[in-house]
Amino acid sequence: MEILLYLGGILFMLIGLGLSIGLHEVGHLVPAKLFGVRVGQYMIGFGPRLWSKRIGETEYGFKMLPLGGFISMSGMYPESKSTGPASGVFRSLIQDARSANDETIAEGAEDRVFYRLPVWKRVVVMLGGPLMNLILATVVFTVLLSGIGLQQGTTTIASVNECVVPAGSTATECSADDPASPAAEAGIKPGDVIVSVDGTPVSTFAEATAIVQAAPGETLPMVVRRDGVEKTLSITPIEAQRTITDAGGRPILDDAGEPVVKDVGYVGMTSQMGYVQQPLNAGPQMTADTVARVGSMILTLPVRIWDTGVSLVTGSERDPNGPLSVVGVGRIAGEVAATDAPVLDRFAILLSLLGSLNVALFVFNLIPLLPLDGGHVVVALWDGIRRVWAKIFRRPPPAPVDATKLVPLTVVVAVLLIAMGAVLLLADVFNPMKILG
Repeated sequence: MEILLYLGGILFMLIGLGLSIGLHEVGHLVPAKLFGVRVGQYMIGFGPRLWSKRIGETEYGFKMLPLGGFISMSGMYPESKSTGPASGVFRSLIQDARSANDETIAEGAEDRVFYRLPVWKRVVVMLGGPLMNLILATVVFTVLLSGIGLQQGTTTIASVNECVVPAGSTATECSADDPASPAAEAGIKPGDVIVSVDGTPVSTFAEATAIVQAAPGETLPMVVRRDGVEKTLSITPIEAQRTITDAGGRPILDDAGEPVVKDVGYVGMTSQMGYVQQPLNAGPQMTADTVARVGSMILTLPVRIWDTGVSLVTGSERDPNGPLSVVGVGRIAGEVAATDAPVLDRFAILLSLLGSLNVALFVFNLIPLLPLDGGHVVVALWDGIRRVWAKIFRRPPPAPVDATKLVPLTVVVAVLLIAMGAVLLLADVFNPMKILG
């Protein structure tokens, strides 16, 4: 059964990845067709063709390796002028790229080429793919937070401490010198549901805790629901040194990574954990936070890849916040699906992985280097700048930018991306990241 669950987690992530790639390419396809560009192919995957079907002028299909996708637009670059045989590796690469580009321009459709579009339309076409991943990430995070909810302390009491022990104490039983906890003195019992504290209605344990922590030494009325009947109790928080936690019950850390400890009001009770649905703006906010986090990772990607390579060679533990290959993501998804936890907990983690994957696709594709989408955006913007410059100084419109001249740089970038992917792949196979202990 555990193996089936493991494979199910991998399958979930593969389907999610395929959907993410497919929608990414739809983000390019739809505006390209709307702007009149001839699109010859829409393919998911690379390598040998598994299945395809031509609808109109476009061939839609799937290829063997589901590691990406592409659409073939007519005339990504200007048509090349006839030249003699190319000499040198770089010149040969440029000539091959120009020949491949010329083949996409169908006879009779010379005006339906990508490079002839206005700059803003080219930018829209190229940003359409990453934006689809951003939208999908937002949808996934919204379903996660507003549909399922955020796991945090509820208003239902899980346990009541009999006494108050000093912060950081490892004692498991009360001694004669330990004072009784305010919660026990007030008569609070496990299973009670907090309705209000000091006249303020509360919907989460964090809200109740905030009121209690701000009122050490004050007697507060607390309304609880017990067996369907509301009771009003009086509780007096004592001042105690306690670790500050967030809404999910996790310790808040300072700049040095140490738990934040403060003197606050304390009553000695804990809550049951449960999923609390968040407002609809929580999903977009989580997307924005994830974009910032992934963006920071991309800026330090070479260093992180190097560290991953070192851990692969030395066998040391990998950074849990480091990059992963598709194999690594699938492996984690399998482990999550097979772990001994409630189904909803596992599904929530898988959704979080899928949302983060789409954010990574969004940010990564915005890197301003060919062959990534961000590189094509830079080429289009440079073309626009040259045209504006010529117009300002009353010069003839310049020829469209011939990005095939950048093919050698594109090849270098592609080789580096393949090398980085290989390092991550090997690390995920031989020294996988451990996030579940």
